[in-house]
Amino acid sequence: MMNETTITCPKCGADIPLSEAVSHRLRDQLAAEFEKERKNLNDVLAAREQKLAQATGDLDKRQKSLQAEVNRQLDTERQKLLQQAADQAEGKFGTQLKDLQSQLDEKQRRLKAAQDAELELRRKQRELEEAKAGLDLEVARKLDAERGKIADAARQQGAEAERLKLAEKEQVIKGLQEQIQALKQRAEQGSMQLQGETLEVELENDLRRCFPYDEILEVKKGQRGADVLQRVRTNQGLDCGAILWEAKRARNWSGDWPEKLKEDQREAKTELAVIVTTCLPGSVRGIGQEGGVWVCEPAFAAPLAAALRHGLLGVAMQRLQESGRADKMARLYDYLCGVEFRQHIEGVVEAFAGLQEQLAAEQRAFARQWKEREQQILKALQHTAMLYGSVQGIAGLNALPEIKTLQLPGAQP
Repeated sequence: MMNETTITCPKCGADIPLSEAVSHRLRDQLAAEFEKERKNLNDVLAAREQKLAQATGDLDKRQKSLQAEVNRQLDTERQKLLQQAADQAEGKFGTQLKDLQSQLDEKQRRLKAAQDAELELRRKQRELEEAKAGLDLEVARKLDAERGKIADAARQQGAEAERLKLAEKEQVIKGLQEQIQALKQRAEQGSMQLQGETLEVELENDLRRCFPYDEILEVKKGQRGADVLQRVRTNQGLDCGAILWEAKRARNWSGDWPEKLKEDQREAKTELAVIVTTCLPGSVRGIGQEGGVWVCEPAFAAPLAAALRHGLLGVAMQRLQESGRADKMARLYDYLCGVEFRQHIEGVVEAFAGLQEQLAAEQRAFARQWKEREQQILKALQHTAMLYGSVQGIAGLNALPEIKTLQLPGAQP
């Protein structure tokens, strides 16, 4: 390793490394420039603060003067308004006072007339009460006489009426017994119908709870068809088919139910039909098929619906994948040739154009910064070369090692 080149101080005779001398001189020069710049900035800031303080003082004085003038004008206007209000009130209230006095006199006259009329009415009322008392006494005497006659006739009529009432009661009792018997029969029929409606409501609620994406439609009473129609849909709303449900709560299985449900199925145009009943046929245990339709107990309705629904979804997905390819190609061609696709492409091109403009602006900004840094580097190199030349002139031509970057191209060391 080569020893570091040193120079001898002309004053003290000490040996100083060349790198330390160069860096010390650069630090002193940069520190002097920085101190000078800081002093200039402090002077400018002090002058600005002095001007700002002076301007703030002037502004406060102007604000106080303006506030005093505004207060004075407000006091003047307030006195004028109070005087105008007092004058207007005096004229207005004088007229109102006269009007109120005239109204009071008129009311007093009316009150006097009303009191006189009341005294006359009271006098006539007393006369009517006295006449009524005499009339009531006369009417009471006549009523007592007539009451005796009516009592005798009533006793005779009562005996005949009692006999007729007994006969009517016997007829009424007989009719009520017949009505009670008929009501018992109707109540038994209504109970069976109510139980069937309860099973239908439970089935409808179970389907809605288990399959929220499906459309569960209730077939109204009096309309031809089953009880519940379930339209199977995916979570995107794709219609995959329908299931027709019939709820039966009865004591015995009827062989006519499957045929009737198949007719309803053909009319509703559904893929599947299910009977939910409390009385299964002898050949079915829990879930099965009878007469071409599915049959199950109420407890197995939801699992059977899930299985049937899964099959309909699979068939619909397969049908959707295998059909409509030509139509999709035509629609894709129309889309590529249409306005919407062109607008999307224009949007993408506009976005890239905006990005390109931003990139160009950033390149211009970086080019300016690079140019400034290049000038600073050139200045630093220039000062370094000048410093190196000065030191070489003091130390001697061959006293310092040659630096290739500071030599002419092609020069020999």
